[in-house]
Amino acid sequence: MKSQNDIARRTLLGAGAGAALLAAPALAQSYPDRPVRLIVPFAPGGGGDTLARLSASAAQPLLGQPLVIENRAGAGGNIGAELAARGPADGYTLFYGTNGTHAINEALYPRLPFRPDADFTPVAALTRIALVIVVRKDLPVETGPELVAWLKDRPGKVAYASAGNGTTGHIASEMFRVAAGVEITHIPYRGNGAAMTDLAAGRVDMAIDLIPAAAPLLEAGSVRALAVTSAQPLPSHPGLPTVASFLPGFEVGAWDGIFAPAGTPPAAVQALNAAFRRALRDPDTLARLSRRGADVAPLETPADFAAYVSAERPKWASAVRASGARMD
Repeated sequence: MKSQNDIARRTLLGAGAGAALLAAPALAQSYPDRPVRLIVPFAPGGGGDTLARLSASAAQPLLGQPLVIENRAGAGGNIGAELAARGPADGYTLFYGTNGTHAINEALYPRLPFRPDADFTPVAALTRIALVIVVRKDLPVETGPELVAWLKDRPGKVAYASAGNGTTGHIASEMFRVAAGVEITHIPYRGNGAAMTDLAAGRVDMAIDLIPAAAPLLEAGSVRALAVTSAQPLPSHPGLPTVASFLPGFEVGAWDGIFAPAGTPPAAVQALNAAFRRALRDPDTLARLSRRGADVAPLETPADFAAYVSAERPKWASAVRASGARMD
């Protein structure tokens, strides 16, 4: 026979469950009712920041509230990621995450101040992004094979720029170094913008970086592009061959998406996912992304995105190990 305490406890549990069911539609109808903070773990003006702002500006009208960008750069994205992971799980703190913050860094750094899998809820996949080999405009090479030959003649004397230790450009450049059998010196910067500025000024010789980061200088003629890292030539850059055309099997690309602190209400996650995915179907947004070498990821739901991120983690861990890159 049930005690009065058992009956009271079950009554309270049932009432709590019913309240939760009623609260979810209410949250969906009212969310968001104030500005939403989007933490971007990269410096303003870089490739990641550019894509984050473009996606946020397209989604903002659909949410009906401002998406406020907060740049927190440093440590390959770890500073911003830690801040976001510790943020309130109420739907009003979001994080612009990448294959760097959610796949590369846990293999690159011996200790992370956050857990990429357990501390975040995947919300919406955004894009997949190719990288491009860019060189200073007076470098005496015109093609990828010429670059490899030029590098082999100057072991250890050529410097390449990256947006920082552990970034996608850093790992991609180390993968290129191994595949091409060359010795090049890494010069890490604090963000893509600073790296590209020094490349344009001729203070470094080359970089392998995200197309969105290199695009403004390419359009201005301040640097030259030699090849893209995608498996196939890009429709947005039809004149550029692939690295695989002279280093068979070479392929690397980045991805990005929106995350929220673990425990964020499912109704908020669904509302955010719907806004971002609808924004990415806008023809003008698609065209702007394409010009920057970014294609919309074919991952519609938060569950799709979560499964993709889980599959990417071992892939990038393997790439980090093969490159020999390591952060102390």
